Amino acid sequence: MEFNIKRIREILPHRFPLLLVDRVVHMDLDKKIEAYKNITINEEVFCGHFPGKPIYPGVFIIEGLAQAGGILAFSSMFGTDTTGDGKIVYFMSIDKAKFRSPVEPGDRLDYHLNVLKHKGGIWLLNGQAYVGDKLVAQAELMAKIIDNIDGEKI
Repeated sequence: MEFNIKRIREILPHRFPLLLVDRVVHMDLDKKIEAYKNITINEEVFCGHFPGKPIYPGVFIIEGLAQAGGILAFSSMFGTDTTGDGKIVYFMSIDKAKFRSPVEPGDRLDYHLNVLKHKGGIWLLNGQAYVGDKLVAQAELMAKIIDNIDGEKI
């Protein structure tokens, strides 16, 4: 199952410059997701991180993994045709995070996440980020899907 950017934007509330998933290339509901983000020199973050040696921030890599995990959790719970209206995925925790190699402009950052467990709206995921065959970051992430109590469309 694949999702293009239009479908991703229907699920996630994030927008530029913090929408960090460009495409979902494979998803097995309740099990795993593979997605990616193309890293370009046009990313705003490279204005300051770092001007002479642009490196994609590790916190953005983890956030991208969390967003991909949110797509998996949301789609698994509510179906692949449902929009995100009325629900929101909250990032609850990061454990065992490791950064192994820098990510630079021109790289394609591939996200691979597997469900470790889920109960109700709480999901525990094991995530890895790759550039090509090289593991660049990894972490265990926990997220929770809740009602958007403000009632505002996000």
